[in-house]
Amino acid sequence: MKKILFIILGSLLGIYLAYFAFVYYVPYSEGTRAGELIKFSNKGVLFKTWEGEISQGISGAQIFQFSVLDKEEEVIEKLKELQGRYVKVEYVERYSTFFFWGDTTYFINGVEEEPSPFFNR
Repeated sequence: MKKILFIILGSLLGIYLAYFAFVYYVPYSEGTRAGELIKFSNKGVLFKTWEGEISQGISGAQIFQFSVLDKEEEVIEKLKELQGRYVKVEYVERYSTFFFWGDTTYFINGVEEEPSPFFNR
């Protein structure tokens, strides 16, 4: 009986680890987006995650929501500095997320300030 219980628990653990590895190492898409950084915050009760929003339209109707992993310290600091400015972000979209990573499936791994197309004409 104990042997069967260990086999079942080991199989469940193996399936979870394989799922975690798949979500972490196999991206759904990669790309860049640009817009005005309108929100960037560290939120959560038990697990704090970095979440942000970029407005991609004049009316604010197109909002791109994203998360930043804690290991991306340089990106976090740049996003704090660029609050309210026009930015271009590089992202990786994953198939899924975990509660300790963030709220979205889009994870930012690079950011740079861009000149705003609305004020340079």
